[in-house]
Amino acid sequence: MLKDVKGVGPKTLGLLNKLGIFTLDDLLDYYPFKYNSIAPTELRKGNVVICGIVETMPVTTYIKRNLNKLTFRIEACDQLVGVTIFNRSFMKNNLRRGMTITVLGEYDEKRNMITASNIMFKELHEEYIEPVYHVTSGITSKLIGNLVKNAFEIQRHSKDFIPEYLVTKYDFKDKDECIGLVHNPDDLNELEEIQNRLKYEELFKFMFKINFLKSCRTDTDGLPRNIDENVVEEFINSLKFELTSDQQKAIRDIAYDLLSPKRMNRLLLGDVGSGKTVVAVASCYLNILSGYQSALLVPTEILATQHYLNITELLSPFGMRVEILKGKTPKKERDKIIEDLKNGDIDLLVGTHAVLSEDVVFKNLGLVITDEQHRFGVSQRNTFQNKGKLSDVLYMSATPIPRTYALTIYGDMDISTIKTKPAGRKEIVTTLESPKNIKKVLESMLEELKSGHQVYVVCPLIEAEEDSKMMDVITLKASLEKAFQGKIPIGMLHGHMKPAEKEKAMDDFKNGITRVIVSTTVIEVGVDVPNATMMIIFNAERFGLASMHQLRGRIGRNSLASKCILLSDKSAERLKVLVDSTDGFYISEEDFKMRGEGDLFGTRQSGDMVFKLANLKTDMRLLTMANVDSDEFIKNNKDNDFKDYPEYKKLVEELSHID
Repeated sequence: MLKDVKGVGPKTLGLLNKLGIFTLDDLLDYYPFKYNSIAPTELRKGNVVICGIVETMPVTTYIKRNLNKLTFRIEACDQLVGVTIFNRSFMKNNLRRGMTITVLGEYDEKRNMITASNIMFKELHEEYIEPVYHVTSGITSKLIGNLVKNAFEIQRHSKDFIPEYLVTKYDFKDKDECIGLVHNPDDLNELEEIQNRLKYEELFKFMFKINFLKSCRTDTDGLPRNIDENVVEEFINSLKFELTSDQQKAIRDIAYDLLSPKRMNRLLLGDVGSGKTVVAVASCYLNILSGYQSALLVPTEILATQHYLNITELLSPFGMRVEILKGKTPKKERDKIIEDLKNGDIDLLVGTHAVLSEDVVFKNLGLVITDEQHRFGVSQRNTFQNKGKLSDVLYMSATPIPRTYALTIYGDMDISTIKTKPAGRKEIVTTLESPKNIKKVLESMLEELKSGHQVYVVCPLIEAEEDSKMMDVITLKASLEKAFQGKIPIGMLHGHMKPAEKEKAMDDFKNGITRVIVSTTVIEVGVDVPNATMMIIFNAERFGLASMHQLRGRIGRNSLASKCILLSDKSAERLKVLVDSTDGFYISEEDFKMRGEGDLFGTRQSGDMVFKLANLKTDMRLLTMANVDSDEFIKNNKDNDFKDYPEYKKLVEELSHID
């Protein structure tokens, strides 16, 4: 167990969990994201790596909140040299006179001072390859490296998901050897071969899931629906707005699927604000009139509530009953909903993960819709689908995906795309500003607020982290309250808040009680506040283009002019893609070219696209190999139920409930 690793106490365990590390396998699979090649240098102007003896006791100076510096002197290169390192006050007790250390940093000849980026508590005689890990406040890259070494003492053998004949075919190294070398390489030139072996395993396992699901799908008869598809026109004519041509085509595609003898398995891709929800509701309308229940699964309670209110307004005129089921639904109310579902008294259920509970049973579920499908794992989506015997399946995603990759990853689905936006909506004007111009940005923000509108402010962190120049929600909220002298009510929203706190924060913003909301990307998907006309994104360079396009989609949801301001002093060329275009599909293509799949598929909290090393942009050759090999592997072993491959037999059991 992870707690058995030397150096992992309760506090460190919590920090590891924060990084998504819960097991020994998670720790061993937590690979470095880069490597520093370090070798001793001479004492000269610029970047240096200097070995020296500590000559003075270090002194800590506290400059301001979350900023301190440690200062001392070392004897190096036959002279005394000053060393300053910021936000490393915890090193003070480890630095003793007479000890030899290695200082990495920038040397200023005039001040005879090294501003250090790191200090190693040993003398470096030759080149050293230092692995660098993603960290969080309270844990260092060095500590993670040490914990990985200690984990090897407990678990020396990792599960290998590459069949032995493929290991032989490609002359792959032993997996345990590769894991050891990727954490502590002897030679950077050998890394590519080692990483490719681990990447291939990730991609093979992923494509196995995709290809196994494809192999299970047949032209099994779908549910019978003896109804004229023209009844959908009744629903369309009841709308207070006109559908776009893309929306109409998507509805026709889905109606054809529902009325055909084949079971529907369709992905609805729609750009931000393109109107996917009304397409889903039209699908539910046709399904309900055919005598079946519908269900919509969404990733957050905020989004579930919003969908519930909007869908109820659209379907209640037809006497159709819509209910909502969330994790915090009171027991008495929940019991009533479950009873009515079993009796067939509820036509459409909107819900979060709570819908996946075993006791949530439908009488005759005919259509399951998963919104933001990438936020749910394969087993979760399949559990949902299995709530109905032969339910038709519709997935929705607001994350535009380059078609080439959509066809690879979702090759077992039919795809409908909505690109055009509803009439009456104005283009969002996006500008790029330097943080130095914050006064100008605040003035623009104040003008928007004086006009009676509301503003989103987004930043990458929840709270300040050591050595980070990134803005955080807590500090930013306090700064804005000070800037506006407490006259503008400001709310806050982030992932560490309890569900009830999140819901209240969004309700206050939607109802205009707060005029500004400072948030992380938790507001990226689905939140709809028509009166919000401005978004300001701090440290825009820290986000993917596709992710920021999703964020930007929270404004411009009415006929009012809307503005998005990207604050950054870096990556100007990349960010100009957002300035120049509001086409999510074009932006996703550009994001993919520049970054790989990173943010392309959303936040990836619990979906299938969780790759430790693989990158769909740069590793397409390996993906193609894994696709062909996994398909062949399935064909050769499906009849004997993978009895010779226990890891895949277990994986198949998780997926085998698909008809």
